[in-house]
Formats: sequence, C-alpha cells, structure tokens
Amino acid sequence: MSWFLLFLAGLFEIGWAVGLRYSDGWTRLWPSLATLAAMAVSFGLLSLALRVLPLGTAYAVWTGIGAVGTAIVGILLLGESTSPLRLISIGLIVLGLLGLKLASH
Repeated sequence: MSWFLLFLAGLFEIGWAVGLRYSDGWTRLWPSLATLAAMAVSFGLLSLALRVLPLGTAYAVWTGIGAVGTAIVGILLLGESTSPLRLISIGLIVLGLLGLKLASH
C-alpha cells in the first residue's frame, strides 16, 4: 500500500509541476488553486508512504516520478524536445527508480 501511495504522490507532483506552468507565476487564480491543492495532496501522500518506506528511497522515487512524468507531459502537451539524448536520460531515471524499488525488498 505504501508504494501505491508513493506512486499517487508522484502523480500529484506531476500535477503541481505542470500547474506551476499554467498558474503564470501565481497570477491566474484557478490554476494557482489547483496547483496548491495538488501540492497538498502530493505532500500528504508522501508523508503517509514515509511511515513505512525508507526516506531516501521514497524521496528519490517521488521526485523521479515527478521528473519523468513532467518531462513526458512537456513532450506531449508543450512540444518539448524528443532528442535521443533526452529520451535516453529519461529512460535512465526510470531504470534508477526500478532499481530503488527492487533494492527496497
């Protein structure tokens, strides 16, 4: 259950990272409120996962999910680069996350 909560926390991290883009420097009310809500949920779920998971592992996975997910959203929605080096780098982060998950058993 802790890994599931951590995964959800990572998804909400993607939400608030993307929300920062759409809040336009906190000048747009609804995107700003949605970003703050996503932040609260993300941190709350992370704190619940930390009851069981090691801090270093959980934090690395949480930020990794956010980084990979945000990069994918940037590619799909914002037309960001899909250069081979960028895609390989994203893949390396995913491999690192899988390694951390396997090492936590």
